[in-house]
Amino acid sequence: MVQIRAFTEADTEAVVSLWQEARLTRPWNDPYRDIRRKTTTQPELFLVADDDGSVVGTAMVGYDGHRGWIHYLAVAASQRGTGLGRALVGEAESMLAALGCAKVQLQVRPDNTDVLAFYESLGYETYEAVSMGKRLESDEVGGV
Repeated sequence: MVQIRAFTEADTEAVVSLWQEARLTRPWNDPYRDIRRKTTTQPELFLVADDDGSVVGTAMVGYDGHRGWIHYLAVAASQRGTGLGRALVGEAESMLAALGCAKVQLQVRPDNTDVLAFYESLGYETYEAVSMGKRLESDEVGGV
């Protein structure tokens, strides 16, 4: 039976493997550094779905006092279509609501149409905004 729980350090390799399988990793974002960063800020909001000792899902959740965010939502191929993604989003939303969060946001790459449809089925809407960012440190090997 799948249980949603907080991430532990022992989950690291399985989480990175799942993110790679789900094609969430990018060369400019070192997943190990992303995990280390998250475990220093609201680590209780880093969720894993555990199926008898195997990590089969993740959601990296955050709240800045204004908006909640869901990052790195991933479900193992063997678990897709079972409702696990919906359960992870539901748990993330419940945790954020308990913190007083009024709005949840997330980002999806425009060509990831299956994931866009999934979030739309959960009531998420696309809105017009430009997403901007600036790196304060590089995760790339040899980067600044």
